[in-house]
Amino acid sequence: MEDAAPSFAVGIAASRVRDPPDMESVIAALAREPNSGLVVGTDAFTLFHHELITTLTARHRIPAIYAHPDFARSGGLLVYAVDFVEQWRQAAVYVDRILKGAKPADLPVQAPTKFKLAVNLKTANALGITVPQSLLARADEVIE
Repeated sequence: MEDAAPSFAVGIAASRVRDPPDMESVIAALAREPNSGLVVGTDAFTLFHHELITTLTARHRIPAIYAHPDFARSGGLLVYAVDFVEQWRQAAVYVDRILKGAKPADLPVQAPTKFKLAVNLKTANALGITVPQSLLARADEVIE
């Protein structure tokens, strides 16, 4: 993201968050910045606190994009995430190959090839954002 940001004329500020009070202060500070938005990655901390994160972004009226489907279902605006079902299928193929004698070190590392897009229209409306029809047409899930 840092490499791509200048070509889109946007700035990026990373914030490390260790607990819910940190999260609240970071999101509140972000809300004071004009034309700001939030990109939330997926890790154990953000997944555990996904409802709090979506609540705070809604309270502070910050558009955000997330990397796990749970965020859209709890009120997040956009989710662009790997297709977890496909990931588990690929893992099963690897388990099968290993059980049939393949050495794990000999198996290639594979990057995800399927992704899912979810759009929460309720959140978009609350933020006053009009989601383009072209984006809705490409979405795998639209929450109304």
